[in-house]
Amino acid sequence: MRIIAGRFKGRRLYTPAGRQTRPTPGKVREAIFNICASAVPSACVADLFSGTGAMGIEALSRGARHAVFIDSDTKACRLIKNNLALCRAEDRAAVLCRDLLRGPGTLSGPNSIFNLVFMDPPYNRGALAPALENLLKSGTLAPGAVMVIEHAPTEPVPKSLPGLDVFDVRRYGKTLVTFMSYMVANI
Repeated sequence: MRIIAGRFKGRRLYTPAGRQTRPTPGKVREAIFNICASAVPSACVADLFSGTGAMGIEALSRGARHAVFIDSDTKACRLIKNNLALCRAEDRAAVLCRDLLRGPGTLSGPNSIFNLVFMDPPYNRGALAPALENLLKSGTLAPGAVMVIEHAPTEPVPKSLPGLDVFDVRRYGKTLVTFMSYMVANI
């Protein structure tokens, strides 16, 4: 898997063995970044359920100011740190080995007001709705933040979450990508 554009363009990232982690394919990453390109420069990014860290590292490569990577798997967290070191981007990132499903407090950390959020929870395991609820309750979203959520078509984004406005939905094979913006709401 390679970084598509920007400062780290062409850099090959480490990927895990096995099928537990599903890195976002290059063509899908490219399409996502084409849609949310204006949100990337100088953004503080959250890469949730980050796996390899490819989405956050791609954002850093394209000019994001800082990225916070959150994954509950310790092997994934080590892999992300290795990928950040490979790109010499450790000073612009934080890796938090936490389970986002445990509560909104898992999102607190350095540079924890996010303008751009990538979320790719495990498919069809009931993680999408609680992860979104915890993100909204965490108080870490900047007004106007853009959220990019990869999910299975069989597990749609809940429509009843206050403050979220869907502005685009795309299908790439077995993956739906929902693009949302955040308007401050009382939760």
